[in-house]
Formats: sequence, C-alpha cells, structure tokens
Amino acid sequence: MWCLLYAIMVLYVPFHGFNENSDNNITEEEVPDGPHDQLIQSPLQDAETYRWQLPLLQIEQWFEEQLHPDLKLSFALNSVLHRSTSAFQKIALLDTKHFGKVLVIDGKLQSAERDEFIYHESLVHPALLLHHKPKTVYIMGGGEGSTVREVLKHRDIEKVVMCDIDRVVVDFCRSHLTVNQEAFNNEKLELVFNDAKDDLEKRSEKFDVIIGDLADPLEGGPCNHLYTKTFYEEVLKPKLNDSGIFVTQGTLAGVLTHKEVFTSIYNTLKHVFKYVVAYTAHVPSFVDTCGWVLASDEPLKLDVEELEVRIRERIRGELQYLDGASIASSTIMNKTLHTSLVNETHIYTEESSRFTHGRGIFGNSQSEI
Repeated sequence: MWCLLYAIMVLYVPFHGFNENSDNNITEEEVPDGPHDQLIQSPLQDAETYRWQLPLLQIEQWFEEQLHPDLKLSFALNSVLHRSTSAFQKIALLDTKHFGKVLVIDGKLQSAERDEFIYHESLVHPALLLHHKPKTVYIMGGGEGSTVREVLKHRDIEKVVMCDIDRVVVDFCRSHLTVNQEAFNNEKLELVFNDAKDDLEKRSEKFDVIIGDLADPLEGGPCNHLYTKTFYEEVLKPKLNDSGIFVTQGTLAGVLTHKEVFTSIYNTLKHVFKYVVAYTAHVPSFVDTCGWVLASDEPLKLDVEELEVRIRERIRGELQYLDGASIASSTIMNKTLHTSLVNETHIYTEESSRFTHGRGIFGNSQSEI
C-alpha cells in the first residue's frame, strides 16, 4: 500500500524544477552539486514538502531548441562556455553532456563536437570528388571553419575563399574551436567578411567548386537571399568554371521535415542547372536527417570505384564518415522523399520564401539564446 501511495505522489505532484515561473529557474552560471541526500524517503511526509525537495535531485541546466510550435529539442548542459552577440546573430558555445561542445547561432544548433564530421564531410567531399580536378573553392558562410578544414584535406587545392557576413562569428570560432585553428591559419585561405552575393558580384575570377555552408533560411535571417533562383542564376552560376559544381546544405530532410525547405532548394536548382542530385545523412545531434544538393551543367557520375580511387589519391588522412559506397548510397532516397522531390513545384524567390522553424532558449528561465 505504501509503495502504491508513493507512486501516486510521484506521478501527481507538480515537478517544480522545470516550471517556467519557478523560483528554482537557473541562469548562465553552472549549477553546483546539490544536497542529493535530502530527497524524501518516507511516503508519510506531506506532498508539499516533497514538492520542494524533489528538485534538489533533478534540477539541471538545459538548452532548448524550439523545432516547431509543438516540439522542442533539449540538451542537458555542463556549462555555457561563451556567449556573444553581433550585428547579425547571437552566438553561444555550450558544453553539453551528450554531444560535447555545441555551437549555437540564433538559437539553432549548428554543429556538435562529437558528430560534426558527418555534416562537414558530407557537405564538402562529394562535390570535390565528383569534380575532375578542383583547384579553387569558394565557401559562402562557413564561419565555424570546419568546411575550410575539410576542403584543405584535398592535396590539389590551391586556393580557398571563405566569405562570411559576420566577423564576430568567425572570430568567436577562431578563438574557441581549437580543432579548426590550423585551417584558419592556412596560407591557401582567403578570408572575406561580406555578404556573399556582394562579394561574388565584385569578383572577376571563377571557381571550380562553390559551397553553400549557410545558416538555415529563417524569417528575418541574414542569408535568405542566397537560396533564391535569382541569386543562383544571375550571380552564383556565372562564377563557376566550366564543369564547375555547386553544393549547398539543404536543411533538414527527414520524413517529417523535408517539405519545409529541402525540396524547394532542390527544385529551385533544377531550374538553374542541368544536373541536380540530392543526398542525405542522419546527424545524431540534429535528431533528424540532413540534406544537401549538388548542381552542375556537367553530368555528376557516381561511380563507387572511381570515388574510392579519388579518395586515396586526393585526400590527406582518413575520412571518418564517407567512402565511395556511402557517397553513392546517400543519393538513394526513400519513397517518401523521392516522391516529394519529383512532385515539388515551389521555387525559392524573394517573394515566395520558405523558412525553417525555431529559436533556442537557455535554462529554465526561457531566455532566448
């Protein structure tokens, strides 16, 4: 009987530690270890006392990302390492319990220490390996530095231009993401702080590969115009060399999320380039499938044996995630995604934009990152 009463109390007593109006809300400071031994042991004690002592065991510091109005993603934190605000975005580096250091921009998780290699290898290497001999690469965005790092693994690369609109983000990542400091200091890198559209329009040179490592299109975001048909057609494509390849991150491409933006980016590029290939990979820290889109006016030949040869000949060191077979297989869509890609009619323009959802909040105070 006492066990049953105890269970009822646990189920029906409000959990004060995660109440928005609770006095137990936390701030940026790391939560110290509490007196965990004070948790009530006897079911005879009154529920109100139990209600106030339970958080001593349960309270933690959390980051929440609002994926949809009715869906949130939460990460338990060890601490907030750094925070900064630029003219364009809010930046935070969090130390999470599960994924290590996590970079958050405008409340949306950008990459996590434990699995960012999946995203960045997938973004960079298929395009460079499908090109017959890339020497020059232009990166739109990429302030984190991981995309540059992956590009510079290719022995034949002679020049990489990284154009990011936000100097504060780049300086933040150069200072705090030590894994990319060598890439930032490489003599082959030309670092530009500007809007990519403006920078490309001013340049006379062309590139073998252009990479879109941009933030997701958010309502009011700083790079939405870099996903439009007009930009692809009038600015980007003319800056590609003959047989040049463009690749962009395509936001989430899961069964429940791919229609938000992914299929629209794919369809928009189909109206600009002759050959367009979508591909996907699961990224654990995003708790979803991510999508990328390749585009070129030259055929994109996915030959597993040829890809393996090029990986061995061109890349320094070992890739953690990709090989020839996984590159080829990543282009095979499940029936749901394939049907949506084939049937998509929306073209991304300034007047008919689509946006991804979400902002992030920190701790239990519901303050926005």
